[in-house]
Amino acid sequence: MKLTLADLEAAAELVYTQMQATPQYAWPQLAAETGAEVWIKHENHTPTGSFKARGAITFIDWVKRTYPEAKGICTATRGNHGQGQARQAVAAGLTAKVYVPHGNSVEKNAAMRAFGAEVIEFGEDFDTAREEAFRVAEAEGLVIVPPFHPEIVRGVATYAYELLSAVPDLDVIYVPVGCGSGICGNILARDALGVKTKIVGVVSERADCVKQSVEAGRLIETESSATFADGMAVRVPVAEAFEIYSKGAARIISVSDEEVAEAIRIYYRDIHNLAEGAGAAPLAGLLKEKDQMRGKKVGVILCGGNIDTEWFLTVLGGGVPEV
Repeated sequence: MKLTLADLEAAAELVYTQMQATPQYAWPQLAAETGAEVWIKHENHTPTGSFKARGAITFIDWVKRTYPEAKGICTATRGNHGQGQARQAVAAGLTAKVYVPHGNSVEKNAAMRAFGAEVIEFGEDFDTAREEAFRVAEAEGLVIVPPFHPEIVRGVATYAYELLSAVPDLDVIYVPVGCGSGICGNILARDALGVKTKIVGVVSERADCVKQSVEAGRLIETESSATFADGMAVRVPVAEAFEIYSKGAARIISVSDEEVAEAIRIYYRDIHNLAEGAGAAPLAGLLKEKDQMRGKKVGVILCGGNIDTEWFLTVLGGGVPEV
């Protein structure tokens, strides 16, 4: 998959019919923490509190054009993807059936229902819920929304287009990796704009199928994905995404739940922004590599701020949420 500058401009024009561009700020407080010039891309400021809103706009637009007879969509999520897809599907006159694993975020489930989704709990993790969503979509004649799709990536890439257009001389961007739309959007936007920025993917030590796959040069599934950074809680890597990030990313690094929790505390203490686990993982990655990033200009994707209250209180109290 490749994107041209014209592709990015067209995607951005469509995205901006439904939401505004998000800001990117260089925060001196985070420079003091890391020794780098740190530019935060505030995807926690979208209409759903995460970057997933963008891909939903382009995907549902594609569904309406490609399947004009469609009655509804079906998908699986840990929450942010589902919020975005429900928001756009319902606005387009479609139903939205969303599968989540048992024990999923209570507040993300509530948000999806508020956006009009029918939320069904199934299985013990995202990948099991995803399999059921595919089965139900086929059985009921619904349009399946996969976790990774060119039309989703095209929309997601618009945040990297904004960031790299505003700050084209970034040395590095740290981005979290779950199924891969975010990191691939950064790589494709970087290449389309012709800048030299390196892209570093960040995964959880407890959900590191992407890191293992890149290091092995082949897809590797893990046995569990038990991290409170639920946006990265994936056991099964996506082949189409692997083809892009295995070639286009500088490296994939892992961070612990303890390091993610500390990054959440830093975001709140230093710049008074909420970050969920996956949203804080890129900052945790930068902090882990701060010695080699000292003096560089670094982009950090705050991809979402949808953290449950109880988890946030645990983190603020110095703890790590149990899953």
